[in-house]
Amino acid sequence: MTTGPRVAVIYYSSTGTIYGLAQAALEGAREAGADVRLRRVAELAPREVVESTPEWLAHANATQHVEEATLDDLTWADAIVFGTPTRYGNMAAQMKQFIDTTGGLWAENLLADKVVSGLTSAGSVHGGQETTLTSMYHVFMHWGAVIVPPGYTDPCIEEAGGNPYGVSSNDGEGAGPAAASIVAARYLGRRVTEKAALLSRPAVAAEPASV
Repeated sequence: MTTGPRVAVIYYSSTGTIYGLAQAALEGAREAGADVRLRRVAELAPREVVESTPEWLAHANATQHVEEATLDDLTWADAIVFGTPTRYGNMAAQMKQFIDTTGGLWAENLLADKVVSGLTSAGSVHGGQETTLTSMYHVFMHWGAVIVPPGYTDPCIEEAGGNPYGVSSNDGEGAGPAAASIVAARYLGRRVTEKAALLSRPAVAAEPASV
């Protein structure tokens, strides 16, 4: 039975790039001993819009088995990795809508001290990845969460493009996340799990000073 931190990977993906990164982060968390959940946020686009794009429809059909995210997944988790594609340098509407439902949890201080981090992708190197990640982090600051970015703590981050804010990937060709980004996402899953484990350790009482 897993006794490590509980890590939820919550994502939105239209054609599969973020799904690939989310799976990698989940694998990394599991490797580090986490009890894990993979959840997708609900689709907001009308079905006819999804069906008008073959890649979008194919991905939607292929991931029907992934459970939709609920607020219970947030309260359950010790750590959460959020993944969203870049939309004009911001998170996708689907992810924003889900986050906007967390006001009740925030009011009860139930999201404070959660370890959080982020994944994103765009169609070009300068397509808004960093601002998308920081747009999510603004929310997490309001929660009082503990933001754990990758920084430059492992060579795989530089190899994936050198984004210290979170793991990102370029998908201009529609081929999904690059192999280096998959490696970085797996590393991020491990890193988030390790930091959550540190925070969940019981406090050690200080010994009285000698006199």
